Amino acid sequence: MQVFHKLDDIPGDFGPSLVSVGNFDGVHRAHAHVLGEIVRRARNSGAQAIAVTFEPHPARILRPDSGLKLLTPTPEKLRLLEATGIDAVLMLPFARDLSLMTPRQFAERILKKKLYTREVHEGYNFRFGHRASGDVETLAQLGHELGFEVKVYPERKLRGEPVSSSHIRKLIGQGRVSRARHLLARPFCILGAPGRGRGRGSKYTVPTINLARYEELVPKDGVYITCARVGSERFESVTNVGNRPTFGADSFAVETHLLNFHPIEIAPESEVEICFLDRLRDEIKFPSVEALREQIAKDVRKARRYFHLLRQS
Repeated sequence: MQVFHKLDDIPGDFGPSLVSVGNFDGVHRAHAHVLGEIVRRARNSGAQAIAVTFEPHPARILRPDSGLKLLTPTPEKLRLLEATGIDAVLMLPFARDLSLMTPRQFAERILKKKLYTREVHEGYNFRFGHRASGDVETLAQLGHELGFEVKVYPERKLRGEPVSSSHIRKLIGQGRVSRARHLLARPFCILGAPGRGRGRGSKYTVPTINLARYEELVPKDGVYITCARVGSERFESVTNVGNRPTFGADSFAVETHLLNFHPIEIAPESEVEICFLDRLRDEIKFPSVEALREQIAKDVRKARRYFHLLRQS
């Protein structure tokens, strides 16, 4: 998959293309459906399939006080986009010039002149241009004038819930990671580095690992059944997200207890990935460390049963 970081990166002979424009945060089921369709149609017509997205997310520029936390930081989003089979991603820098571009200017300068677009595929609620003044009807009118077709997809629901990035972010914020997993078509995962002072460069002898400070979305404080990857090693696990109130002063952490643990080498540059499968309970303050230890043992037993049943299914 080619990645273009600005319009000038696009080769002059790129295209013709089938395009989908969006933020693609989470690359969820609805995104995958649209992208899969443009890949299929592009293969059948000898065109390029390309996703056009933005860096940073427009909400962080237009509504800086919104505190938006992303489902998928850019590197993970690119990896997930590549898995759909598309040929290229255009990462448009979202700055003042782009934010002031009218719908017509966007369609003419980017879709027609740069990408030689044949088709644009968008969800029913797609908005574009300055102050989000263009919608799918605007896009269809421009397509009629400029020579590209527009395919609009209706709202996609799964068991009555909308498959949308905003709704999935809401579910994760509520700790409903199992439900979010169905809408994403995979577990919600966070990816980072090992926390400071956790056995870097030596044998890792304690079966817990902290994730270094993570700036994007994490589930609601609580205890979860998870899968953990440390470098190339994978573990069934239980993860606590929160401030560890039993130990006094707030000390927010994502701390994972590795169930099928064996000693491993862990370096500062190692990747740590935590994937959230189900929620066990809220985080609470225990009267003693011993009481906490007893509860952790119960959590581990529940997690082991979960994985046992998963393997039997």
